[in-house]
Amino acid sequence: MNSSMINASVSMNALQQKLDMLADNIANVNTVGYKRKEATFEDLLNNTKKQPDSFNQPGRMTSLNFNQGWGSRLAMIQPNLQQGTIKTTDKETDLAIEGNALFEVAVNGAGDRAYTRNGSLQLTVAANGDTILATPEGYPVIANTPAGEGPLAVPSGYKLRVNSDGSAQGVGTDGSTIELGSIKLVQATRPAALTLVADNLYQIADGINVADVLQNVTPSGDNGIALRQGSLEQSNVNLGDEMTELINVQRAYQLASRALTSSDTMMGLANSLRK
Repeated sequence: MNSSMINASVSMNALQQKLDMLADNIANVNTVGYKRKEATFEDLLNNTKKQPDSFNQPGRMTSLNFNQGWGSRLAMIQPNLQQGTIKTTDKETDLAIEGNALFEVAVNGAGDRAYTRNGSLQLTVAANGDTILATPEGYPVIANTPAGEGPLAVPSGYKLRVNSDGSAQGVGTDGSTIELGSIKLVQATRPAALTLVADNLYQIADGINVADVLQNVTPSGDNGIALRQGSLEQSNVNLGDEMTELINVQRAYQLASRALTSSDTMMGLANSLRK
C-alpha cells in the first residue's frame, strides 16, 4: 500500500506540472510568435519483487517475479518551433520569420542575449540618441551593420525596408536608399536547451556553450528561411489540441487521485484490524 501511495502521489505531481504547462500554452494562444511547449515524461526507478516460494503452486504459468514502479516524472519541457500562421499587418516594423530561425536581441548593457520569434517590433530611441529597431519591451534587435554587430539604426528622415534575405535599407523621401546592414538570425540545433523566460524570450542556461545550441543562419531559398516585412507570425498553439490534451491529463490525474484514496482507505482498514 505504501508503494501504491508513493506511485500515485509522484505521478500526480508530474501531471500537475503538465497541467501548468498546458495552461501556459492556452493563455498564449494569441501571443505573437509564441511557440507551444511540449513535455517529456520518464519512469522513475523500477524494482523487481520476488514472491515467496510458497506461491509457486502446481499449474502456475506466470513468473514469481513482478516489476514495481514508483511513478513518473516530468523529464523535460521544450518548445515546438513549428511554423505558425503568418498574418499581414502592413506595418513596416512588423517582421515575420518563415522557417526555423530566431531573432537575437540584447537584454541588457552587459551584452547578454536572448532569442525570440516575436516580430512585433518598433522604432525606439536608444540612450545615445539613435533610432533603433527594438522589441516592445525595448530590447534592441541585433544586426550585422557596417559598424559591426549591434543594434540596427535607422537615420532620421528614412523609412525602414527589410528584404526577404534579412538585408535592411533606409528609404528616403526622394526614393534614395542607404544600406543599414542585415538583421541577424540564428537557428536552434538543440531546442531543448532553450529556456523560456519573460517577455516571450528564450535564453540559454549558464554553463551551456551557445555554439552547441545555436548557429548563425542567412535567409535563402536553399534553407527555406525568409523575412516578411509587414507581417506577423501568430502563435502555433492549436486550441483544440490543447483542450483535448487537457482533458486527458485531467482524467489521468483523477485516476491517480482515486488510487491514492483507495490506498489510504485500505491502510485505514488494516490499522483498524484487531486480533
